[in-house]
Amino acid sequence: MNFLAHAYLSGDDKKILLGNFIGDFIKGRQALSQFDAQVVKGVELHRAIDEYTDSHQVVHESKKRLRPKYSHYAGVIVDVFYDHFLAANWETFHHQSLPAFASDTYQTIQTFSPILPKRFKQMLPYMISGNWLVSYREVQGIHRALSGMASRSPYNSKMEEASYDLREHHEAFNKEFLVFFPDLKRFADAFQRAL
Repeated sequence: MNFLAHAYLSGDDKKILLGNFIGDFIKGRQALSQFDAQVVKGVELHRAIDEYTDSHQVVHESKKRLRPKYSHYAGVIVDVFYDHFLAANWETFHHQSLPAFASDTYQTIQTFSPILPKRFKQMLPYMISGNWLVSYREVQGIHRALSGMASRSPYNSKMEEASYDLREHHEAFNKEFLVFFPDLKRFADAFQRAL
């Protein structure tokens, strides 16, 4: 789950940040009815970001490199890899330091504790104590994230092995990310203006 990218692409609105950050934990239209309009916009932004990412040609190139081994999990792995490259190239994209941005993000999300989805609320303490958003900067942090996802998958996803592919093809993935991410930022900004 590419939490860092979703947080970064939310802009300054705290409710949009919340909706964008927890978007994977809200399924269907009915679940949206419990949230106010700005949070719903954040969830809609999350879904639009995911759809745009899935359809981008550069992302297809990244996935193609992984698909023979990881099949349909290639997309999930690329999302996590791209969070690594966002963290590693953070100063290119944001004026605030990554640790400060992560701390602000955790604090904002915690202020909405009463309305957080149950599964997300159970995960949040682990995210904060492990400082996931900052840990993505290191390949070891990505290995931990993907291993955790693999352990929760009902299938043999092999995601726990993907950090080896990240190391092996680091430069190629980084180049693809640096082409893709400015496109995604423009898309997310335009989507928010349209909201």
